[in-house]
Amino acid sequence: MRAPRFWRNPRPGPLAWALSPLGALYGAATARRMARKGVELGVPVLCVGNFVVGGAGKTPTAIALARLLRAAGERPAFLSRGYGGEARAESVRVSLGADNARRVGDEPLLLARVAPCFVGPDRVASAKLAIEDGASALVMDDGLQNPALKKALTLAVVDGEAPFGNGLCLPAGPLRAPVYAQWPFVDALVMIGGEAETAAELAARAPQKPVFRARLKADAIAASHLIGRPVLAFAGIANPQKFFATLAGIGAQVAETAVFPDHWVFRPREIERLCARAARRGLTPVCTEKDLVRLPAEFVDEVRTLPVTLGFDDVAAVANWLGALQA
Repeated sequence: MRAPRFWRNPRPGPLAWALSPLGALYGAATARRMARKGVELGVPVLCVGNFVVGGAGKTPTAIALARLLRAAGERPAFLSRGYGGEARAESVRVSLGADNARRVGDEPLLLARVAPCFVGPDRVASAKLAIEDGASALVMDDGLQNPALKKALTLAVVDGEAPFGNGLCLPAGPLRAPVYAQWPFVDALVMIGGEAETAAELAARAPQKPVFRARLKADAIAASHLIGRPVLAFAGIANPQKFFATLAGIGAQVAETAVFPDHWVFRPREIERLCARAARRGLTPVCTEKDLVRLPAEFVDEVRTLPVTLGFDDVAAVANWLGALQA
């Protein structure tokens, strides 16, 4: 789905208020579910979630944290729902050689490049499979609202430009439950982008919870091939405007854009038309890494991508916080 624009408005408008009774019911149900006790399996679980639906930056954050865990001597493995992949009853380990986005989803393919990734609707079953595979720490990509596993640490990722959208719950706004109902289940926050004032406001809401600032950084080599080049940028992610802004920020000339729903599995005809439009105008077609793994295989070499990684402003502080997993 594509997030409605009114979700990001700082103040709810008429449509948001009209939907707010449904949002209140949805948020209350989610809050009750979050309060259930999870299963403990003897291996620490680090949950990387967010308060809202959509692209706050959970996957780049989960990857950055897994790398820190590996540097600390752990053997991390990812647990993912595999959103966008085929429905399944069993949990499976993602195979980079055999799997594709239609089978396991787009995010698991990115996660599996860094550490073993296990996909399935049952988080407990996925966790057991990961432990049998040798994992010493589990990183849940999404799952703040999923109570299946007992979490050793939970980190909520927020967009520094619009942390809570209009402040209402689905479908009136982007929140999965009221913020006050989710705070007790969060141990720390990562704020991606935004200003220092926003970080201070978040810290003031819950002074006992650290707020780690971070930024998404474009891959320097990929960026060097796009500087000054006119591009046709397309994306099927929750917040495509961020991607377009990143391209402009590195010096690419964003001459045309195309937006698709989040997790959209591209059809050959769609990409063929996009590439033809780009060729007619002398543009380079470019997309995100998440989009690239959803392209038909025959078009992968015709489209450029701009990979991004998450960088913490204070890596040592985050590593120190993660030490609680080993305590």
